[in-house]
Amino acid sequence: MLETREGRLASKRAKARGAGTPFDPERLKLFESLHIELRSTAQFSRPAEQRTAAARSVLAFYEAYFSNFIEGTEFKVNEATDIVFNNVIPRDRPEDAHDVLGTWQIVSDPVEMAKTTRDPATLLSLMQSRHALLMSARPDKQPGRFKTEANRAGATLFVAPDQVQGTLARGFEYCDSLDTPFARAVFMMFLVSEVHPFVDGNGRIARIMMNAELVTAGEERIIIPTVYRSNYLTALKAMSQSSQPTPIIRTLDFARKWVAAVPWTDLESTRRVLEGCHAFVDPTEADDRGIRLRLPTQTPE
Repeated sequence: MLETREGRLASKRAKARGAGTPFDPERLKLFESLHIELRSTAQFSRPAEQRTAAARSVLAFYEAYFSNFIEGTEFKVNEATDIVFNNVIPRDRPEDAHDVLGTWQIVSDPVEMAKTTRDPATLLSLMQSRHALLMSARPDKQPGRFKTEANRAGATLFVAPDQVQGTLARGFEYCDSLDTPFARAVFMMFLVSEVHPFVDGNGRIARIMMNAELVTAGEERIIIPTVYRSNYLTALKAMSQSSQPTPIIRTLDFARKWVAAVPWTDLESTRRVLEGCHAFVDPTEADDRGIRLRLPTQTPE
């Protein structure tokens, strides 16, 4: 494996390391578990509504807004509106503002969001190009480059830097055999999230890659509003730490159902609808008060 002498490599892991593409075998077990569940679970198609250009812009704005908020990049809606549509960059938070703007530039671009991949090399290239745009204002986060040092979240240590490309490539083999856009979207999100290939921006890139699978197929996107953050992260943790795939599948499907039910019209009227759905409520406050994300058609609590 170290190429210090000749010899026959027997296991897949040894061969991969010998070829310069080592992978994380424990992560592959998780990917296989999720793959099996997605293959065996009946999934509903949720075709995207026929929306005006203005409505699509509003939907993309809130996708970018919530995707950043969930990672701790918090702005008021009117502040984010000024950043995205008026290019008003707060002097005290220029990097945070560019994170929101970079996410918006990706998710609002129909050409970019129509790009998906069917081979590992293109997967790596697409992830890197999107990360370069997302993190363009943060040179310290190595925009467009895979991590060179180990990263972690709490007790979870993510895939080692030298195993990132090999694990993504091996994991993609499972994704490529999934039949439905939703199954591919769920798998792609978990693949990127579990590998955590970048210094920062992994959650946002994971959700961008997820929604690209849906947009390309003409399906509704998945948005995780602030109040739904704990549901999302708990479901991710159940898959990552306990190999329980059902929670993340159900959580993402409800989020997609919610997106389909919201009338994404203009910024202000959509904001009022989202307020009625409790979308902006802090997750901790929501848990304390028993508040949950609801569909617009449901009776207010």
